[in-house]
Amino acid sequence: MTRFAILAAAIAVVFTSASTAMAQPAPPTEPLRLYALDCGTLSLDDMASFSDTGEHAGERGVMTVPCFLIRHGSEWLLWDTGLGDRLATIPGGINQFGGQWTVGRTLVSQLEGMGLKPSDITYVALSHTHADHSGNADLFPAATWIMDPLELAGLHSEPAPLGVIPGLLKVLDHAAIRSFDGDADVFGDGSVMILKTPGHTPGHKSLLIRLKTAGPILLTGDLYHTRENRAYHRVPSVNVSRADTLASFGRFDGVAAHENARVIVQHSTEDIATLPAAPFWLE
Repeated sequence: MTRFAILAAAIAVVFTSASTAMAQPAPPTEPLRLYALDCGTLSLDDMASFSDTGEHAGERGVMTVPCFLIRHGSEWLLWDTGLGDRLATIPGGINQFGGQWTVGRTLVSQLEGMGLKPSDITYVALSHTHADHSGNADLFPAATWIMDPLELAGLHSEPAPLGVIPGLLKVLDHAAIRSFDGDADVFGDGSVMILKTPGHTPGHKSLLIRLKTAGPILLTGDLYHTRENRAYHRVPSVNVSRADTLASFGRFDGVAAHENARVIVQHSTEDIATLPAAPFWLE
């Protein structure tokens, strides 16, 4: 090889390395943080629907309804929006979908406690469009919504899918939407990944947050509703696909094992009690 060819090859390597480095997303200036917010409580008359093999028939139950906020530098992602702040004004809440829905603390007041307004939220993503996950959607018209196209399509079907109240998501008629099928890398650096886990609904998602100190956290959405659902792989009778649910169980558990992740079953009062409540955080 001539000296000129050697020099040209070296220059090419330098430029290729520089281009690759430029393509790498810049790390956030602040540590990635995860906040858990109280977005309501479900008191259920009969838990029968949470297993299609009958284990919970006749059981009463209480489920927490959290929202999660992730800070990535100057950007914020809200994962699920809870039952809806309007319920905080109704003594005793409302009864729908087989249970009592109550809100003790508004999402807006919890954001204020962190020095935030709804307009400060950069992204909103829903595990799915059921009403207990989309009740505060109208607070975030300025956010970019990261949504699965199958979940969006369900909002316009007749009749609406079980558990979905399309009127709660009218904000999507005018909001910026980042539509994706499959997984989504929210911030472009692998730190927060939305994972495809269909079965409960056609476009259901779970969330992986790779925290530096606390380690990886996996939020289930409604892939699992209780610790028992996860331990015994019980499939709710209301799920749209048993086969997809079982496949998603396998995928989720595989990711959890590979990442050595801490799993948070979102509706589990026991799991949510292990997290610091906002304005405190994990990072």
